[in-house]
Amino acid sequence: MKASTCLLVASIFILNETSLANPQELTPSSGVALYNQLKLDAAFPVLEKEASSGNSDSQYYLGEALRKRNRYMTPEAQHWYETAAMNGSIYAMIRLGRKNEDLCSSMDNCPASAKSPVEWFTHAKELLLEKSNDGDPESLYLMYEITLDREWLERSATAGFPLAQYWMAVSERQGEGFFFIPGKRDASVRKWLLLSSEGGYPKAMMDYLEILHTEGDTESIRHWLELAAETGYQAAISSYGAYISHTPDKVGYPLDIVKGYALYSLLKELDGGGGIKRFVEKKLDSISEKMTQEQIEQSKIVAKQWKATHPPLSFFPDKLGN
Repeated sequence: MKASTCLLVASIFILNETSLANPQELTPSSGVALYNQLKLDAAFPVLEKEASSGNSDSQYYLGEALRKRNRYMTPEAQHWYETAAMNGSIYAMIRLGRKNEDLCSSMDNCPASAKSPVEWFTHAKELLLEKSNDGDPESLYLMYEITLDREWLERSATAGFPLAQYWMAVSERQGEGFFFIPGKRDASVRKWLLLSSEGGYPKAMMDYLEILHTEGDTESIRHWLELAAETGYQAAISSYGAYISHTPDKVGYPLDIVKGYALYSLLKELDGGGGIKRFVEKKLDSISEKMTQEQIEQSKIVAKQWKATHPPLSFFPDKLGN
């Protein structure tokens, strides 16, 4: 492996230990890991235990899980958001600030709160102001989430926040921003996706792969897909496992059927989260047809080693998504 590749892999794992606006921690709590795998039923009791012990991140995610299960802000969900907010969670404050946009507002049954949505937003901005003025990348991004002022998003992206860089690319691809010279918009989208990918954000890596495909840069596709799989991102592991097992062989990876089968066997842990269970089972059958029993046994060892040395599988749901 090239030195630059080693450094980039290291940067991904360092970055994943930070609190990004997308849950991509190297070692998230058990409850948050289950939430990221869309296993809400399994996540509830674990998140409740973690939240009750004072983990503010788990308190926030428990509120998220409750809100998503019921499809609106319930009193129980709000309780955990407020608990997390009182423990300093800006994300919880933002969610409480958006309560007027929640389905409970249309249903006219939003639970009473100690602060109004405007007051929660104001409090969050007060806490963020000093850090954002100092150029803290995540604080700048959270100011964007509160204000929806694209200037904050661009400042965060310029300061190096991978999620902001990704959304800059998405927004420009959808027509935002002004580009008078032909080709400049596409070049800017490419720039932001590359920067976000270098920062370790796997969704950006997967979007960047599409650009590399149009450019015919197969070597770079192999490089970035492998790095995306290293983060635990389900979509990347699915593609990487298929290509290294040559089911199909699209980008010229050397055949590694044992590792390919191992990665797909790990995807079985998602238990249908995101609707992929049937696809995974079919892919495993397709790969196993080309394997000996000895290779299948070897794949179990490889899968165990991968799981022990990589972040948990994740769909990387947006931390402040709907």
